[in-house]
Amino acid sequence: MEPGPLTLHDYLYESKIENDLRYLIDTIARIGKQISYRIKSVELGVTGTQNVFGEDQKTLDVYTNDLVKNILMKSGLVSMLVSEEEDKAIEISDEYFGKYAVCFDPLDGSSLIDVNFAIGSIFSVYKGDSVLGRTGDEQVAALYIMYGPRTTLVLTVKQGTHEFILNDVGEYHLSRRGVKIEKEGKIFGPGDIKACSINKKYNELMRYWLKNKYKLRYSGGMVPDINHVLMKGKGLFTYPSSKDNPNGKLRVLFECHPMALLVEQAGGKATDGTGKRILEIENKKLDQRTPIYVGSEKEIEKAEEIMG
Repeated sequence: MEPGPLTLHDYLYESKIENDLRYLIDTIARIGKQISYRIKSVELGVTGTQNVFGEDQKTLDVYTNDLVKNILMKSGLVSMLVSEEEDKAIEISDEYFGKYAVCFDPLDGSSLIDVNFAIGSIFSVYKGDSVLGRTGDEQVAALYIMYGPRTTLVLTVKQGTHEFILNDVGEYHLSRRGVKIEKEGKIFGPGDIKACSINKKYNELMRYWLKNKYKLRYSGGMVPDINHVLMKGKGLFTYPSSKDNPNGKLRVLFECHPMALLVEQAGGKATDGTGKRILEIENKKLDQRTPIYVGSEKEIEKAEEIMG
């Protein structure tokens, strides 16, 4: 009898990472199953509250944040939790204190829920009990779970980037081993189209893409747009600085560092648009932001050339 497809559980054993990190990733994957089910069954609506950045919180925002927090706090695997939905780090009691600090965006792209677009959860893992004063290169793992027509989990433990699909019986099976991003690819995902009206250089870059017949792939969500670059194996996603957001809008801890690690592990490039690697940015505060350009190496270099 031929062996069945490799499961996430099997892959984590194969990777020979520390047991506690393996258990942590398995736990996050199980959380993703619950979120996936909830998205399909929950009644939509706004709670009437806002997160620390002044953004309306949907019912699912509150649910997913509480779910991730409550499970990981008592897992015995984490030393610190930092959520994009909260302004302070979440302390872990001595009883459950573990080895890993986890930063997470519980539901990236939540504004797309009511139009039934793909959304996702993003996780960044560091060994130790702090994330401040550290760079993205110090992450030991990064992953996102995307909830679309299928639920997929894209993971790196610094041994390449791999995709797993959640099947009907609740197992994640390896679907793409060693995802690779080509050096060039005429696909662009402009994370902030409005920036064209207030950033002349970005307007010039957009015109370059259009003139050279690049394909536009833009959903309004970071997870699905970067997932498109990874799974197609080419192109780029950008979110520039602008007059309204001089330091960019996307957060280093919750979005840029984990996505940059996944892209680099697939052979792509991730910079702030000036040539500085995203993974070299030091975490100085929890709500730190940065412009981000990720994807095919040559496409990033061309974008940086035009942005000057």
